[in-house]
Amino acid sequence: MTDSRSDQVLVVGAGPVGLVTAHELARRGVAVRVVDAAEGPSATSRAIATHARTLEIYDQMGVVEGVLARGRELRAFTMHRGGRQLVRMGADYSRLPTRYPFTLMIPQAATEEVLREALARRGVKVEWGVRLEEFTHSAEGVRAVLRHEGPQAAAETVAVDWMVGCDGGHSVVRKNLGFPLIGDASETWLIADAEVETEARPDSIHWISVGGGTVMLVPFPEEGRWRLLDTADAAYRGDPEEVARRFAAKLSAGLGTPVTVRTPDWVSVFTIQQRMVPSMRAGRVLVAGDAAHVHSPASGQGMNTGVQDAFNLAWKLAMVVRGEADAALLDSYPAERVPVGEKLLGSTARATALVALKGRLQDLLLPVVMGVVRRTKPLKGKIERKIMAAMSALDLRYPDSPLTLADPAGGGHAPRPGQRVALVDGVRAAAPGWSAFLEELRDPRWTLLVAGAPADRVAESCGAWLSVREVADAVAVPGGLADPGRALRDALGLSTGGWLLVRPDGYLAARGGDFSVAAFARAAGALGLPGAGGGVTPR
Repeated sequence: MTDSRSDQVLVVGAGPVGLVTAHELARRGVAVRVVDAAEGPSATSRAIATHARTLEIYDQMGVVEGVLARGRELRAFTMHRGGRQLVRMGADYSRLPTRYPFTLMIPQAATEEVLREALARRGVKVEWGVRLEEFTHSAEGVRAVLRHEGPQAAAETVAVDWMVGCDGGHSVVRKNLGFPLIGDASETWLIADAEVETEARPDSIHWISVGGGTVMLVPFPEEGRWRLLDTADAAYRGDPEEVARRFAAKLSAGLGTPVTVRTPDWVSVFTIQQRMVPSMRAGRVLVAGDAAHVHSPASGQGMNTGVQDAFNLAWKLAMVVRGEADAALLDSYPAERVPVGEKLLGSTARATALVALKGRLQDLLLPVVMGVVRRTKPLKGKIERKIMAAMSALDLRYPDSPLTLADPAGGGHAPRPGQRVALVDGVRAAAPGWSAFLEELRDPRWTLLVAGAPADRVAESCGAWLSVREVADAVAVPGGLADPGRALRDALGLSTGGWLLVRPDGYLAARGGDFSVAAFARAAGALGLPGAGGGVTPR
């Protein structure tokens, strides 16, 4: 048994959640180690839907182009019954502007590959076949026993300052902390990945009512490859060809056109779990993703929520490790993310019930209800916007967070404190001011944006945790942000002297209408940050 200490953070689990956590720590100069009990990267697809807010996160991380290149954009949800199309629902992002107004269909294995490559460029490689056996933690740090699998299996004891459990629904970290996974199991579904010959459009998810239950057809990026889901008949006796015949018969009947399903290369029966932990931190140990909450796959929230957990946590942990903030900053992580998991239990349960709609009521009411929706454009648009708000996470806010200060002007401007600041679509994002600001959001630090007022004293005294950018018609000072035509300032509600304090994850922490060093110092102090001229004792 060896004993070592060289890293500041140990990340357990090398799925998307662990990889994002490690990448964002490494991007901020934190020494991080990533271990995973698996022998190597997974080849199965698992999660395949990446929503708009997650794509915005990948943009801030600098990896979005690699993800987009491997995926297929999806902009519709189509419902069928009895051989005819009931309604095709579009993706309405008009109330939630984003540069990524779609869901990207990309296999989780491909996403993980992009993230591993980005992490490797930061000098960190995943250690496969290394299992966390046990650990202890105290106010001073974490001591963990790692088991290296293989012909000459060996145990290694490591001492680190912090540990993050991103090790999935069966999390060793969560179990050792004694965190209960509260909730229940509901339905059992059958899932398969296969080549399919169909006339169904590949730019949409297809929901098909057939035989008193429902099946779904979800496109992969590869032409002709689909994910198939049966919510009514989950029987599987080990014969994938029988599964193919069953899906082909149901899809042909529901779509009204012949469908051929090739032998699936992956078949799984799974029981939907709806569970979450009441806390996500115990001292110097934290959990994220499926280690903290598991949800129905009905609306594709699991991986996306986990990535958002990781992006929320990593910058906070990095500030603490680097001595830029007190460890109390980490209390904002469960304060912000536990309610998100709780809310998702409700929304995904409703989505599950809608996807698995069964029985005679479906047969009688569905054609009538969907006919009304199809013919009533205002109603259809309202439903489309509501679906996007729930699924995309673009409307997620932290108004009650300890890292959110109320707008002293009464909240008349968007974005409001607690809301994401990149409220811009792809067309407006091309304006010079917006383009420069979006580039600024890729900086791993906090951003203080000041309109037409000097803030150099803040820049000089706050140090490495803060980027200060003065925005004006033209660049007049080093580090200034040019906004000719005021497209950015008008969108952000910034008049001369106004200021915004933006968190590293792109959410607004505070804003004011009359900038001064004293006003900023008060805001920073209220948020537990080192104010102008202030400091924090490293922990």
